Amino acid sequence: MPYYISNIYFITAIAVVGGGLFGFDISSMSAIISTQQYLCYFNQGGITDDGKCAGPNSDVQGGITAAMPGGSYLGAIISGFLSDNLGRKKAIMIGTMIWCVGCILMAASQNIGMLVLSRFINGLCVGICSAQVPVYISELAPPSKRGRVVGSQQWAITWGILIMFYISYGTSFVSGTAAFRIPWALQSIPAILLFIGMIFLPESPRWLARKDRWEECRSVLTLVHGKGDPNSRFVISEFEEIKQTVEWERNNADVTYWELLKPQMINRTHIGIMTQVWSQLTGMNVMMYYISYVFTMAGLDDTLLVSSSIQYVINVVMTIPALLYVDRWGRRPTLLIGAALMMTWLFANAGILASYGHPAPPGGVNGIKEASWEVRGAASKGIIACSYLFVASYAPTWGPVSWIYPPELFPLRVRGKAVALATSANWIFNFALAYFVPPAFVNIKWKTYLIFAVFCAAMFFHVFFMFPETAGKPLEEIEAIFTDEVNGIKYIGIPAWKTQQSLGRATALEHGEISAAEKVSDEHSPERLEEATKV
Repeated sequence: MPYYISNIYFITAIAVVGGGLFGFDISSMSAIISTQQYLCYFNQGGITDDGKCAGPNSDVQGGITAAMPGGSYLGAIISGFLSDNLGRKKAIMIGTMIWCVGCILMAASQNIGMLVLSRFINGLCVGICSAQVPVYISELAPPSKRGRVVGSQQWAITWGILIMFYISYGTSFVSGTAAFRIPWALQSIPAILLFIGMIFLPESPRWLARKDRWEECRSVLTLVHGKGDPNSRFVISEFEEIKQTVEWERNNADVTYWELLKPQMINRTHIGIMTQVWSQLTGMNVMMYYISYVFTMAGLDDTLLVSSSIQYVINVVMTIPALLYVDRWGRRPTLLIGAALMMTWLFANAGILASYGHPAPPGGVNGIKEASWEVRGAASKGIIACSYLFVASYAPTWGPVSWIYPPELFPLRVRGKAVALATSANWIFNFALAYFVPPAFVNIKWKTYLIFAVFCAAMFFHVFFMFPETAGKPLEEIEAIFTDEVNGIKYIGIPAWKTQQSLGRATALEHGEISAAEKVSDEHSPERLEEATKV
């Protein structure tokens, strides 16, 4: 077997750079759209009363921003086929090559059309990587660490946002088009590093099993979970479970996208899709792509980029608690608390703007027409505080869990396609919102916040009644939550709000406290069946 990295944390650190690419793209746009270099080069609105360039029209700017998630939607759909046929690892490597092409075109953009095309190409990569990196990591990770390592994708996104924001801030002092061409070109560096790093990572053992590459499957399990010992109890148990699952699925199902709409699959398909949809409808896009508009309305003229960057620091720092404790907290409580908190800050922002703000002069604040509402004094500090608190609420909750949860829901035979479909829903809503927000700020002003606050309230109830707990359960056993029969074993389903996380058994097995034989021997016991419905 060639040399491969065996430590799951090092594997994760390399793979999640794919998520970091999305972060780079977010801030390379959000930090640049308010600079005069960008506004003048892509100017459509002429010169404002204070002698500044107006930049692209609001709907055009929405289209420029939305081109990336538009490409990501297509990339996510394609990724299911790439991943199932070529492997999780090769799909991610293909994505990095596409990203480099997009960065070259983006840095060389001569007009808005070329900029839109380059961002669409970059989006293809983001769609592929954002869909398949969580699948890849979840299929390699042990159950007790799965939430932590898959959630690292969100942390990588926050780091990408932060690093590229400060690079863009630094180049904003450069005159001419180099102010935005330099950061757009530098985006290619992490993709090159990811491609090189992936060479030294093993393929998913579950994908290898589906391709009847059993010796390679066992070798990867031994490498990552057995510390080189093929007789490790956990390695034996995982290998047997994977083997049984693959054989049963091969005899009982044909794998197509239509499989996701069958009666025993439609419920989890809807949950996986809505997890990604709700993560977009939280309103986080407002804070990420267009925070410069929000803070301009709040009067932060001289320190706009620095003030905006603070939220990116908060995003990085507040994601850490989720990585440390999400497997203990569970998925449901994390999502419920996040929805409630974000709803609170969004309603507060809407209330402050409505009560203490007033319409901006024609043309918007400082000539930025999207900054169509103005608030000053103590009320503006309230807007800034609620914006920061919103980010601090999203970062440890919906941010990481929206990537952790969907790969856990689906059986191996459809996991690649199912997560691709769920992620494509993320990107199509990302596309819609990126296009929607600039005109919304122009036309309905502060009421934009009300829309997202209502969405947060709706997602709270949806999660409570429909989203079961999956934390700590081996992927092959999560099937028991959604169906009456798994590998010929009968289970009894219970309502989503009664499910609980259970890490004890999975952790004990990983540490060799339960043998594979003991695990198999009690598989049909009443206690085991009861546990399966609770986890």
